[in-house]
Amino acid sequence: MIDAPWLVERPVAHRGFHDMNKTVFENTLSAFSRAIEAGFAIECDLQYASNAVPVVFHDDDLERLCGIKGDVRERTSGELGLITIGRTADRIPTLKQLLDLTRGRVPLVLELKGRPGDDQGFADTVLEVLEDYEGPVALMSFDHHLLKDLKKAQCPYPLGLTAEGSRPEDFFVHDEAMQLGLDFISYAVAHLPNDFITAQRERGMPVITWTVRDETMRARTYVYADQMTFEGFDPRESQTAAA
Repeated sequence: MIDAPWLVERPVAHRGFHDMNKTVFENTLSAFSRAIEAGFAIECDLQYASNAVPVVFHDDDLERLCGIKGDVRERTSGELGLITIGRTADRIPTLKQLLDLTRGRVPLVLELKGRPGDDQGFADTVLEVLEDYEGPVALMSFDHHLLKDLKKAQCPYPLGLTAEGSRPEDFFVHDEAMQLGLDFISYAVAHLPNDFITAQRERGMPVITWTVRDETMRARTYVYADQMTFEGFDPRESQTAAA
């Protein structure tokens, strides 16, 4: 297991430090700039453009954030880079643009959004883009096939399982993924506590939660996990208010 204490040292801004898509939208360079300025780690999502370039975007479809229909994977990174997000000045960025912006100033937690049967080269390409980057980076995914691909490619970064669920059958599937030799877990805060996470923490596995949006979920995180992935509030202000 890769020892990466920085993973749990500071709150993680979910898809960047956005304002719930009012003026600063998720997974944009503006949201990432705000996170860097505030000193938060950044969580974001990676999709695989049609020209084999990793881009930062959550949804499979462009409609919710960009107001147009279409599969993000059917466009090149160049085409995506011309599409506005939420009628703002922001466009869909590439992973390389995120790295150039961050420059190691805060940790990055990158979630690969997989599609079974359509991910050939995705894991390898992400690692190639990261090769010369100097700064703390972790990779994670819900998709076990991508975790296997990253392991096969000898991923040098902490590798995590993104997961949810509170049923024994969920835990069985999660346990299968953990057999790959993963380094951390990102788990749905609404499904804590549970036997799977309790057992993983007892053996020293770092756990971060998603997605914390209020003080109740924040408090639950710090009882049953190690750090939170948050959105919709400023943890610095909440801490001041609580004091």
